[in-house]
Amino acid sequence: MKDYWFTTDEETTARISEQRDNIYDYVIDRFKDLISNNDINDALCLADEFFEWMNPDMLENEPTIFVHEDELRRRYLEITEG
Repeated sequence: MKDYWFTTDEETTARISEQRDNIYDYVIDRFKDLISNNDINDALCLADEFFEWMNPDMLENEPTIFVHEDELRRRYLEITEG
């Protein structure tokens, strides 16, 4: 499905990019913390969930889609009501 409805508004793009950067920083810090505490199982679970983000070769190619619930609801109503 290629007909995504999205915005290219620079302010929104910057906000989402910052959110993704914050998540990435947290995941990396948390992974290092788990490894340093020898909590290997939890570290591997985290790495499994965020594999694409933790792999430097894939980091910038992994798409991230954030949805604003009210905007999604409005768009749904636009499509279904006419």
